[in-house]
Amino acid sequence: MKALTYHGSKDVRVETMPDPVIAADDDIVLRVTATAICGSDLHIYRGKIPDMKTGDILGHEFMGIVEDTGKGVTKLKRGDRVVVPFTIACGECFFCNKTMFAACENTNPGRGAILNKKDIRPGAGLFGYSHLYGGYSGGQAEFVRVPKANVGPLVIPAGLSDEQVLFLSDILPTGYQAAVNGEVGPGSTVAIFGAGPVGLMAAASCRLLGAERIFMIDEHPYRLEFARQTYGVEPIETGNIDDPAAHIIESTNFRGVDASIDAVGFEAKGSTVETVLTDLKMEGSSGKVLRQAIAATRRGGVVSVPGVYAGWVHGFLFGDAFEKGLVFRMGQTHAQRFMPQLLEHIQKGELKPEVIITHHMSLEDAAHGYKIFEAADEECRKVVLTPSGPFVPAATETIPEAL
Repeated sequence: MKALTYHGSKDVRVETMPDPVIAADDDIVLRVTATAICGSDLHIYRGKIPDMKTGDILGHEFMGIVEDTGKGVTKLKRGDRVVVPFTIACGECFFCNKTMFAACENTNPGRGAILNKKDIRPGAGLFGYSHLYGGYSGGQAEFVRVPKANVGPLVIPAGLSDEQVLFLSDILPTGYQAAVNGEVGPGSTVAIFGAGPVGLMAAASCRLLGAERIFMIDEHPYRLEFARQTYGVEPIETGNIDDPAAHIIESTNFRGVDASIDAVGFEAKGSTVETVLTDLKMEGSSGKVLRQAIAATRRGGVVSVPGVYAGWVHGFLFGDAFEKGLVFRMGQTHAQRFMPQLLEHIQKGELKPEVIITHHMSLEDAAHGYKIFEAADEECRKVVLTPSGPFVPAATETIPEAL
């Protein structure tokens, strides 16, 4: 099969790779019909995610047709059209029973990303996202093995296009969880830092939940203009406004917003000090957006963080958060919890995640898709890739159960 593989910083290639096979009774093999490049894929593309290996297959936003099933698969059959969550969950452990699927204790044989780890178990495995998260092959490929298929994949009813439902795999539930974590409801005021795909899905979700005012902060005017026209946000371009938090406070009767959503994460452009510390490997993440979010949020408000962070953060200003009595909620998305509900909103026309797509490409053009998305060229908001190819079932292979 053809698949997009990792070969180092800004070096991804479409290559011929072995076809996936059933390795456990509850596996399926999926023929991928649509896959997308996620903003968090850019962390890998830029060489920022450790424990990537040459030849790893990328991609964690994908959907397709079930082509083969293990004998223990009871909820799917060949020919079913499904969208697959990016987190891999067993459905049976302590955390899965609390619907905290991203914290699943049984699907990640890797180390996980916690630095001060002690003996705590890692969280859930992720598709196409380094050996820290299990080394699972991703879905930017013609075919992919999907473990724990009785828990993750969601069957899509007839009448919906791939584009309408593809983002149920990650960015839509991620944006929605960010809004829920922010306690967004009717009349809420919200600041969303980052107008990338997750930020846009957060804006859509905040509108769905009844937010009254949404400030959106980004460096790219074209993204902000799209968000203004589509979601009615109040745009704040960082090239024109040096201190977005100050502007937000002045615009909210010198109080601040009810919730701030950090949809940027650890690659935010920080200060000179932060850049030096990062280069010296003394800091893992820039704290610039977190400082802005803390400053922009009213006393007793919520800072919701769907953006990925790792390691140490300089200048976190925890004292300011304490003084204001802020609540922080963050972490990987419990996608399986939200997917059925969000599918209903799509069916009713209340959510239209496909409107953010700007580029459609074949899988063979994936490397070019990464390049323009990373550089924000051609007013790129979101790239969707379309693989194709016949499937021929291979012999079952023995692979460790954890994988």
